Order: sequence, then structure tokens, then C-alpha cells
Amino acid sequence: MTKRAAASALRYLILSVFALLVVLPFAFMISTSLKPPSEIYEVPFRWLPRHPTLASYQRALEQTSLVRGTLNTLTIAVPATLGGLLTASFAGFAFAKLRFPGKDRLFAVLMSTMMLPGIVTLIPQFSGFARIGWVDTYWPLIVPGAMGTALATFMMRQYFLTIPDEIVEAAALDGATPLKTFTRIVFPLARPALVTLGVFGLKAAWNDYFGPLVYIASPQKMTIQQMIAGTQNAYGGEPGVLMAAATLAMLPLVVLFLFAQRVFVEGITTTGLKG
Repeated sequence: MTKRAAASALRYLILSVFALLVVLPFAFMISTSLKPPSEIYEVPFRWLPRHPTLASYQRALEQTSLVRGTLNTLTIAVPATLGGLLTASFAGFAFAKLRFPGKDRLFAVLMSTMMLPGIVTLIPQFSGFARIGWVDTYWPLIVPGAMGTALATFMMRQYFLTIPDEIVEAAALDGATPLKTFTRIVFPLARPALVTLGVFGLKAAWNDYFGPLVYIASPQKMTIQQMIAGTQNAYGGEPGVLMAAATLAMLPLVVLFLFAQRVFVEGITTTGLKG
């Protein structure tokens, strides 16, 4: 019992150290956002500001249109995420439960696309979207995500594999088509995986800076990450304002995770991503 308690204490100690390392950048961000400019560059660094102030948050709201940026980002994130959930669910169900020639080879080809860096396809994609007049619109940021990704398809397939084949076979014996089996039986059971993918999709779209930087040029169409970057200039700008804007942008994701935490963890443990 003593050895077991010591091993358990050691594991908790190691996990606590790693957790502290993860939390430190966020603590630095919040601490800097609450400091007046005179305290930001103090040496040695002080975690707790002597004279905490919300002036940086006020200036961040004045210098950036965070509300407009939030709405613009949601305009991209919501349809891209919902479309990606639907297409990945259909594809995952097909790979998990349907039988058709070349299924394993097609799935292997799909998984191999995960090895291809996005930067490799950037120029061909941009040329194609430019030809159809989609540059400076949200469509290049919505359509690819709504078509689903290899990772999303893999996660849905892994989850659907945990559903007993007897349920699908019983539905087929009752005369249900594959589409009806999917919509009436299998899809409603995939709530944990859908929530997990939804959180991943929204987080990716919310934090995306490079995609909007390439396709969006109009200031009124810029996303929240572009507007946060706009608080800086060639000389560095104001760190307190940048940290305040980043803190405000982080809050929606924190709230989303807190509400979806239980289902999110359940989805992670049943889609083959744990460990």
C-alpha cells in the first residue's frame, strides 16, 4: 500500500507540473492584460499587478471591433462546423457499417491525405477560388470545412464501430434502408462524437488566422483573430491591449468547453483518440 501510494503521489506530482506549464502562458496573458503600461516591462516580472486596471480591455474594445469580428467568425465557423459534422457522419457510417468494393483502399487513401500539408494545396486552392470570384468572401473558408475532413471522418468511423452490428442488421431486417438506419438509429447515438467534433471544428475556425489572412481583404469582413492582430503595429504596439483582446477572444471557447466538457471527454474516449 505504501509503494502504491508513493507511485500515485508521483503521478499526481508529474501531472501537476505539466498542468502548471500549460496554465502559465494563460496566467501571463491575464496578468499582463490587468497591468498599467508602467508595470508591464518591470524586471523582475511580477505575476500580480500592484495597480490592476481594466484600461487595456477598454482600449481593446475601442481599437478593435470585437463584436463585428465575433459575428464574422461565427458566420464562418457555424456553417463550416455543421456541414463538416454532417458529411463526416455520412462518410464515417459508410466506412464503418456498409459493405462496398474497395472500401478499405478508399479509406486508406482518405487517411493518406492527412499527411499532405495544407500549405502544399494553398496556391491551387487560391487560384481555383479566384477564378470563380470567391476571393474576399467567406466561401473559401466555409466550403472546404463543410465538406468534411479526414480526421473528422476517422473519428466518426471509430465511434460508429463501437455500435453493435446487430442493431444495424435488425433495422435492415425490419425493412429500413441504410439512409433510414443512419438517420433514425445510428446518428442519434453519436451525440458524444458529434459534440467532440463540434468543439474541435469551432475551435479551429475561431482560432484560424492564416485562412482569413489569405482570402479576406475587406476590413468589415475580418475575423476576430485578424482584428486582434490589428492592435499591433511595426513597433510592437501595446502588449496590454493585445493580451486584453486575446483574453476576450478566449472566453467563448472556455465557456463552450465548460458546457460540453462531460460529453466531450466521453467522445474522446470512444473515438480512438485517447492516449
